[in-house]
Amino acid sequence: MLATRQRAPATVTSHATQITDEHADFYRENGYLVVEDALTAQEVDALRQETVRICRGELGRVRGLPPVLPGDTDEDVVRRTICVHFPHKISEVMYDFLAHRIIVDVLTRVIGPNVKCMQSMLFIKASGKPGQAWHQDEGFIPTRDRSLGAAWMALDDATVENGCLWVIPGSHKRGIIWPHREHDDERFDCVVESFQFPYTDDDAVPVEVKAGSIVFFNGYLLHRSLPNVAQRGFRRSLVNHYCSAETLLPWRPPEKPGPMATHDHRDIVLIAGEDPYVYKGIEDLMYPHIRPDREGGCRWPTREDPE
Repeated sequence: MLATRQRAPATVTSHATQITDEHADFYRENGYLVVEDALTAQEVDALRQETVRICRGELGRVRGLPPVLPGDTDEDVVRRTICVHFPHKISEVMYDFLAHRIIVDVLTRVIGPNVKCMQSMLFIKASGKPGQAWHQDEGFIPTRDRSLGAAWMALDDATVENGCLWVIPGSHKRGIIWPHREHDDERFDCVVESFQFPYTDDDAVPVEVKAGSIVFFNGYLLHRSLPNVAQRGFRRSLVNHYCSAETLLPWRPPEKPGPMATHDHRDIVLIAGEDPYVYKGIEDLMYPHIRPDREGGCRWPTREDPE
């Protein structure tokens, strides 16, 4: 278990229309911010119910989704999947949460007035499921201006026992993307881990939050989660990734000939302000798929996989 520093996450209630200078300064200094009570109980319940519908395949195809078996309860169905990438592609409910008012309030303060979203991820993590090793989100989704940020919406109380986030405060400030490597640590899923960074586990703090909280964090912040070792239950969260609308987004290799220097991933949703590249149009490139959890191997589903 990681050591706990005597430092509590900064929090702000959702009663204010926007965060204060003090909260924004904490985010810039530490790389993360917790907003408590950001989602209502009704919103949390709606996202939980939508999770069931997605895992039952009721909203559209999710590549790699385990089949529903006769007699399966909703809990049986949901616990087989650790994470669904791009659920907003098939769920109107989750699409609407891309621009939740609290998310817009916070991100326009810490990123800027023009903000776009390029990814959603629905983490389910039932008891017994693995966590994710140390990583930086900018290591997977590169921006040109270091503006990437995440909004991590807790759909359950997240605790050390059930696999809450752990962060290394201030680790974003160096602006370095640390190297990646494959690993065989059974505590974690199949995603590569960051290494060779000048921090230890003792530098990390747990981010334990109540359901309905949103954890915002910088794309360079080192973070991870440990397995859900609770006897029962889930640690569900909906996580969206955002950046400034001004930055080019060289996320995937370009499908059309042209220099990588001007490549711009355009499967995005503008959530605030103006899109300076609106003339480029919007593309539909990404597709809903599950993340392998190591238990069934580490092969990622592809667009070409059969139904």
